[in-house]
Amino acid sequence: MSQQITAIWSSSPEAYGPRKHRRPCEYSAYVPDHLTTHALDLSAELAADVADTERALATFSSVGKHNLEQLARFLLRAEAVASSKIEGLQVNSRRLARHEARVAAGIPDRDSTADAVLGNVQAMSLAVNSVATADSIEVQHLLDIHAALMERSDQPEIAGRLRTKQNWIGGNDFNPCQAAFVPPPPEYVVELLDDLCAFVNRDDLPGTVQAGLAHAQFETIHPFGDGNGRTGRALIQVVLRRRGLATGFVPPISLALATRASAYVEGLSKFRYVGTADSPEASAGIRDWLDVFLTATRRATTDAGALQSRLEVLEADWREVVHPRANSATDRLLAELIANPVITAEDIARLTGASRSAAFAAADTLVTAGVLRTVGDQQRYRLLEAPRVFEVLTDYERASATDSGDTKEEQPKRAVPYRQPKS
Repeated sequence: MSQQITAIWSSSPEAYGPRKHRRPCEYSAYVPDHLTTHALDLSAELAADVADTERALATFSSVGKHNLEQLARFLLRAEAVASSKIEGLQVNSRRLARHEARVAAGIPDRDSTADAVLGNVQAMSLAVNSVATADSIEVQHLLDIHAALMERSDQPEIAGRLRTKQNWIGGNDFNPCQAAFVPPPPEYVVELLDDLCAFVNRDDLPGTVQAGLAHAQFETIHPFGDGNGRTGRALIQVVLRRRGLATGFVPPISLALATRASAYVEGLSKFRYVGTADSPEASAGIRDWLDVFLTATRRATTDAGALQSRLEVLEADWREVVHPRANSATDRLLAELIANPVITAEDIARLTGASRSAAFAAADTLVTAGVLRTVGDQQRYRLLEAPRVFEVLTDYERASATDSGDTKEEQPKRAVPYRQPKS
């Protein structure tokens, strides 16, 4: 039975902050039911939404899209960037790609925010490529995802470590008494995570339902000192890939959730009922949350399909301009630029298998054609980028921030990148 536990926050006379926040106060922490205790009863309408969502995911994965591997890498980064933005880490994809390329090339580039987002890319990659393929999901896998996420952060000491103190969301930084939500006390965390993993390992319910409920439960447990939202959204991708619903790509669900941020928070709040697992309140809360989650998943899949079409047109445009010789370094490089829009000559050699001289020649060919351009004024290293990739991604992010998908008819609902002048 889920419950609210009332406790007293001890006074902290020596703590920094206003006197009113240093006094003892009363707060309530929420302890959810185990997920495995729920006998899920989906309404006919919700069951139809589940079927529509899983059909959309299956259709996208099975169409045999051109260069799906490159799209998958592209979408994984887009999902990581969007998931980070929900947590206030504002880095656009161009800045992240440039930072990643500079770091890989040994070019000094101090950017702590980009480092934190790169940690999210690493965590997402670990989640879908390693954790999702494990025989069974264990708590250690969640710790591993969190460790990858936090390794590059300003709190590496908490990476992969469960919290031992009470945490909270909202309110002030000094006590949980005015918080919007207080997760379960730390002594409940291990038991709840064990149950969560047991739930994730089931295969007797729809995969989208499983992914949505696993995410909501993880966010409710809030097992880490920081990084819970990003780890919890990586868990969505683990379940979808594990259940065979998104085997070839990462649906950028975080972008869709960010657009409906209020509904996202409200849905999670409704999921946190008080009472028994078989109560009407429990059923209503689960249905309300799944409505938000399934809607976001369908939107993410639709937007990913539109993005794929734009990227196919972009590569076709490049080839129309360049006319590369079949299987030349230039030909092979054009197929790699979608997933690697900022590169060095050394990257070109690695990605295409060409010699260093052939890599430089391919780079010169694409610079002359306007496909690539030089970034910055580095003498020792030449950094190149494909600006039209970022134009497509900017349009995609802006469109995904509207209900209609059309920024000509509707203004974005959240912060989005500005359109740069066309190259």
